[in-house]
Amino acid sequence: MAVEIRRVESKRDLKKFIRFNYELYKNNAYSVPDLYEDMVSTFSKKKNPAFEFCDAEYFLAYKEGKLVGRVAAIINNRANETWHTSNVRFGWIDFVDDREVSGALLNAVGEWGKAKGMTDIVGPLGFTDIDAEGMLIEGFDQLSTMATIYNYPYYPEHMEALGYEKQTDWIEKKLYVPESVPDGYQRVADIVMKRLNLHMHHIKSRKEISGTDLPYRIFDFINEAYSPLFGYSKISRKQVDQYVKSYFPLLDMRMISIVEDSENNLVAVGISMPSIARALQKAHGKLFPFGWFHLLKALFVKHSDILDLLLVGVKPEYQSKGVNALLFADLIPACIKMGFRYGETNPELEENEKVQMQWKYLKSETHKRRRCYHKSL
Repeated sequence: MAVEIRRVESKRDLKKFIRFNYELYKNNAYSVPDLYEDMVSTFSKKKNPAFEFCDAEYFLAYKEGKLVGRVAAIINNRANETWHTSNVRFGWIDFVDDREVSGALLNAVGEWGKAKGMTDIVGPLGFTDIDAEGMLIEGFDQLSTMATIYNYPYYPEHMEALGYEKQTDWIEKKLYVPESVPDGYQRVADIVMKRLNLHMHHIKSRKEISGTDLPYRIFDFINEAYSPLFGYSKISRKQVDQYVKSYFPLLDMRMISIVEDSENNLVAVGISMPSIARALQKAHGKLFPFGWFHLLKALFVKHSDILDLLLVGVKPEYQSKGVNALLFADLIPACIKMGFRYGETNPELEENEKVQMQWKYLKSETHKRRRCYHKSL
């Protein structure tokens, strides 16, 4: 029986779109579900500031009357202008192990994109780089994180069978917490701090930054530090407002490392938090009635021994000068004191040698790899 593709046109349809992922990965030991409320906001044209520069459509796939797949079609106009591309993105793609289904979903994205003048289809990508991106191709037996996608091993098999090719890969690493700060980091940190006249900015409490422009300075810094990276589009002020409101209350100030110059300008930033992957699994995508309890417990009462390294960035003109050693010399003692066993990086572009080299003084292992695919329309 043929696959039927339907557009998401109502709140009821959107609920099905979001919940399909929960059902497909129900009882999966490695998948970490997003919170339903967060997904509603992400897909809402009224609530998601990315719609200032993005267009999107959502599709559901049915076969024999049963929901068997979903996908979001996205055009990030800002990214296309920045990188001189005409790409339609596919994101939040899930499907049963049936190539008619995956093919029909991706064809729907491609046809929608072609109608809007696009020439290529790429993904999985979200609206912006803040969204999870990349299809898992290695590490299917590893616990996912709150910021990444988990998918079954048959997904990349479908992509290759449908003629999609590699655009780029990201890798993820486990970084084991040492017993003390490695001499390599401490020695470089001491030299660089004196030579470049830098200092650490330690945030003692949330009150210290409440009502200040520091969170906005951090996001301005992210825009500058990450602008050369694959497909990056700048985060808007409205997006920053949303992220500050949603995520800053969750952060432990001990897990924020900031390096500043003599005029208190940001030079490097590292932001981490305890893994909440298991808590999100227990919440089953629901904040209420008990999901909030699991999350707060994981953040502020009994945290995991796994640390999520959300962000490590160095201002472009300070890169390759050893400044990141200051971040690690600052963060590692806190990790030891708080009992973390290892940290897990966010996806890093495989060709980004600067990022790979910064971990050289730590015991590490590459345990996941994910891919962005592309195809001409």
